[in-house]
Amino acid sequence: MNDMKIRRTAVAVVAAALLPLSLTACSDSDGGTEAAPSSAAGNEAETGATPTEDAMTDDQPFGPACAGVPKEGAGSFDGMAKDPVATAASNNPALSTLVTAVKQAGLVDTLNNAENITVFAPTNDAFAKIPKADLDKVLADKATLTKILTYHVVGQKLTPKQLENGSFETLQKGTVTTKGSGEDYTVNDTAKVVCGNVKTANANVYIVDTVLMPK
Repeated sequence: MNDMKIRRTAVAVVAAALLPLSLTACSDSDGGTEAAPSSAAGNEAETGATPTEDAMTDDQPFGPACAGVPKEGAGSFDGMAKDPVATAASNNPALSTLVTAVKQAGLVDTLNNAENITVFAPTNDAFAKIPKADLDKVLADKATLTKILTYHVVGQKLTPKQLENGSFETLQKGTVTTKGSGEDYTVNDTAKVVCGNVKTANANVYIVDTVLMPK
């Protein structure tokens, strides 16, 4: 009888001694598991979020007319970026008159097959500034129309920074001048960029509010 009491007492003492050690070990293990993801999440926030946001800010289209661009589909900014420039423009409702003119001049393939170009693209409202009789006359004269349209194209991709005080040769062999800063740019002192830095598969596009005329 006394032996059994002694054994039970010994078991109880051992259990009492081991229990805190077991709980401590479990606590340490759980704490370590939770700490690692928190640290990893913190590192992702520090190393990933800010540069990505900055990059997006620097490379986004800008200007008041950008609000009128479709939010999704082929005519959206994402959609236009997947197509060559003439095709991309044909999906943008604000550029339908320009697209008609490009087709009339037979320049669709020329623009779509060109590499690394910039297009100053007049809006429908820009063409509407031209008296209808004069516009119809130009649309019917392929040589003149081609001259005007190729004057809107520069043989390199221009960044907004390059437009701050620039002078560039066009495919028509004339020269366009640009000036401005931030989100405010003017071409040839007359045409305002109303939606700039629009990307297509082969071009940077700056949508302007006035048709440029070769000098």
